[in-house]
Amino acid sequence: MSRYSIFSLARNALSDHKNWREVWRSPEPEPHYDVIIIGGGGHGLATAYYLAKEHGITNVAVIEKGWLGGGNTGRNTTIVRSNYMLEGNAHFYELSLKLWEGMSQDLNYNVMFSPRGVINLQHNDASVDAAMRRGNAMRMNGIDAEWLTPAQIKERAPLLDLKGGGRFPVLGGLIQPRGGTARHDAVAWGYARAADARGVDIIQNCEVTGIIREGDMVTGVETTRGRINAGKVGIAVAGHTSHVAAMAGLRLPIESHVLQAMVSEPVKPCIDTVITSGSGHMYISQSDKGELVFGGDLDFYNSYAQRGNFPRLEQVTQNILTLFPAFSRLRLMRSWGGIMDMTMDGSPIISKTPISNFYINGGWCYGGFKATPGSGYVFAHTIAQDRPHPTNEALSLQRFETGATLDEVGTGPVPKAH
Repeated sequence: MSRYSIFSLARNALSDHKNWREVWRSPEPEPHYDVIIIGGGGHGLATAYYLAKEHGITNVAVIEKGWLGGGNTGRNTTIVRSNYMLEGNAHFYELSLKLWEGMSQDLNYNVMFSPRGVINLQHNDASVDAAMRRGNAMRMNGIDAEWLTPAQIKERAPLLDLKGGGRFPVLGGLIQPRGGTARHDAVAWGYARAADARGVDIIQNCEVTGIIREGDMVTGVETTRGRINAGKVGIAVAGHTSHVAAMAGLRLPIESHVLQAMVSEPVKPCIDTVITSGSGHMYISQSDKGELVFGGDLDFYNSYAQRGNFPRLEQVTQNILTLFPAFSRLRLMRSWGGIMDMTMDGSPIISKTPISNFYINGGWCYGGFKATPGSGYVFAHTIAQDRPHPTNEALSLQRFETGATLDEVGTGPVPKAH
């Protein structure tokens, strides 16, 4: 892999940029790999990268049924944060945020991570108490958190209507200053380039049609390009985790729902932070191209469709306009849907399974993109060492059997409520 730098840019400028190498190879599948990762999104590619970098396992294939980053990685709202309260989640997402902070340098690829702060608005006395409790828990776990008054929030977001149209008056907000956004496509491309440079085979347009078992052991996969044997198989196919796991005879405590994202026409910079609200559920930020990127609630029905319904789009847009009335003049350019793995407690699963040599990474609910580097790091450890990393011990599949769940909002085993 040739390193990107000001010097490589100048050198290629002399040839009118005609001599850049392909960012990653497109090899034919080998008959056997030490590890196969199913899913060529951010989590699968990050896992392959850290398997090679941290554990020296380079005979790895990442198998993707479409194109890299074509699933949820390319369909999210790009927010990065670690403002969780329960220790099992807090330490994991904080590890991930620390990896975000050095990712561009580590991968030699600009993922455009922008730590612009994430503000969670509070609109009633009960939510203020809950936010302060969360902030205190974060600080006890060594995670940055500050309480902002309405005046401080207005200073950071001048277009915000503190009266909330009478529906959502702003009483304050909890900010995580180190949170922010990143460019989703660049994350997939950066990990793909770095993994390929360490010898990982990235195989696109190769759908897994079956998982090969011999007794209680997985030995490979059947694909549209033939059988591929493997010492170990890991799945990182957010949205389709239960579907792929079923190929191995494993039933998971997961439902699939659609989460929509919307993008406005580009405008000059008007929001230089990330604004979220739980009461009028919405979150909004501005991309590097000037577009406002926003979303809100799930479409509350089970679906594998990568698009949602209009009433949900309308409701999320109404919540945005209640808090930012000036945005009513903008046009909505496009919207799309990602398929969410919603678990019974709202927390992810990174775990061994009862089937030998078979590992799962899924159940990300709303939290998949922000977890990308941390997920790959600990999933690689789990696969390589056949035991969880200390940071993902609490995220095991067995917690649903023992009752040691991680329910951040206390809504119980109702996946769509998380």
